[in-house]
Amino acid sequence: MEDGRALPRPPRRVPAGAATLTQLQTSTPQPPPRRPWKFGRFLAGFVVVLLILAAGASAGWYVRAQSLQIDTEKVLDSVTPGVVHVVATTCEGTGQASGVLIGDGLILTAASALRQPLSIAIVTGDGRVRTANQLGSSADGVAVLRMIGRLDNEPVPLAAGTADPKAERALIGYTAAGDLTSRSVGTAERQQALSSVMSQSKLGGPVVDKSGQVVGLVTGDTVATSTIVPLDRLQQYVGPKATGLTAEPGGTCKRSRGPQTAVLPELLVASTPLALEAQKQLGTYLTLENRHDFEALRPVYSQSLGRRLPLERDRDNHQTSYFFNSRITEVSPTPSGGVNVRMMFAVLFSPNASGAAGHACNLLDLRYVLVREKGQLRMDGSTEMSPVRSCDSD
Repeated sequence: MEDGRALPRPPRRVPAGAATLTQLQTSTPQPPPRRPWKFGRFLAGFVVVLLILAAGASAGWYVRAQSLQIDTEKVLDSVTPGVVHVVATTCEGTGQASGVLIGDGLILTAASALRQPLSIAIVTGDGRVRTANQLGSSADGVAVLRMIGRLDNEPVPLAAGTADPKAERALIGYTAAGDLTSRSVGTAERQQALSSVMSQSKLGGPVVDKSGQVVGLVTGDTVATSTIVPLDRLQQYVGPKATGLTAEPGGTCKRSRGPQTAVLPELLVASTPLALEAQKQLGTYLTLENRHDFEALRPVYSQSLGRRLPLERDRDNHQTSYFFNSRITEVSPTPSGGVNVRMMFAVLFSPNASGAAGHACNLLDLRYVLVREKGQLRMDGSTEMSPVRSCDSD
C-alpha cells in the first residue's frame, strides 16, 4: 500500500496461442435427442417380413415345381418289366401295339391293333412270349386282354386316385424296331401334342406319373387320331365289376397276317461282315414271310430249294403265320463259302392251322443253311436244333 491506497492489480496473463475474446459469449441450451420415428420402425419391420415371406413362397414354388416334374429315364426303369409289346395275326394285317400288364394277368392295349384277331401274343422286355385272349374292347379304343400263361414280371398298377392336373406325365411305348422308350407328354392341364412323340406301334402304351403308376392309355386308329383315355375310364374296364366292354369278334379269314413292318433279327454274336450279311438275308426272309409275299421270296431261295418248295406249297404252309422275336445265336462259315446260321424265334398262327395241335404260338430253334450263288447268299434249307415248345413255357 502506498499513501493508504491499494495498488492496482497487474494485468492478467493470457496463455500464448489462446483465442482473444472479442464479444460476450453465452451458451445456448441444446434440444434433447430425437426419438426414432415409430412408423419408420414399423415399415422397416414390415419390409423384412415381406422379404421373408417372398423367399419362403419362392422356395415353396420351386419345391412344388420340382415335385411335379417327371424323370423319364427313371420312370422307364421302374415300369419296364410291366410294359409289353403286343403282336397278333389278324385278318386286316394290323396286329402291333404296346400294352401294359396291370396285374392279375390283365393287359390293357389299343383295340385298333386287334381287329378280327386269330391269335394274340405279348413279348416282355426280356424276350419272353405269352399268348393272350381278348376279353373285350371299349368305345374309346381300349382292349382288355387276359394272359394265358404266367409271368413273374412286376405289373404297372393303375393309380389309386386322379393325378394332379399340373403334374407331368410320360408315355411309355415300343418303337417298330422293338425299343422301349419314355417321352414326356406334358400335364393334363397343358398336354403336349401326341403326334410329336407317337408312332403307330406306341398305340396302347401307358401314360404314367412320376411314381410309375398308370394314369392313362393312348388309343386311336392312327397317330393323327391318337388320344389319352383317362384313369377314371380305365378303372371301369377292369376288376370284378368291369363295365363298358364289348366282345371283339374273332377272325374268320383263311389267310391272316401279322404286322407288316420290316424284321431284322437281333444279332447275339460278333458283328463280322459274314454275320451282318446273313442277318440281312434272314431279315428279308422273315419280312417277306410276314407280308405273305411269296413271289418275292423266290429269289431268296437257292435254286435247289426253289425246286423242292413250289410256290403254292410255300403259301399253304404259311396261311396264318407271323414270325417275331428273332435272335441269331450262331454264325459259322462253310468250306464252300456259305454259312450256317442258328436262329431262335417265335411263330404265331391260328390254333386251327395245320399242325398247330391247338396251340397259337410256338418257339422254334433252327439252323439255316445259306449257300452262295452268283456272289449272293441264298437260303437252301433248315434243321431243327431243339424240340418245338409252346410260347407259354419258359
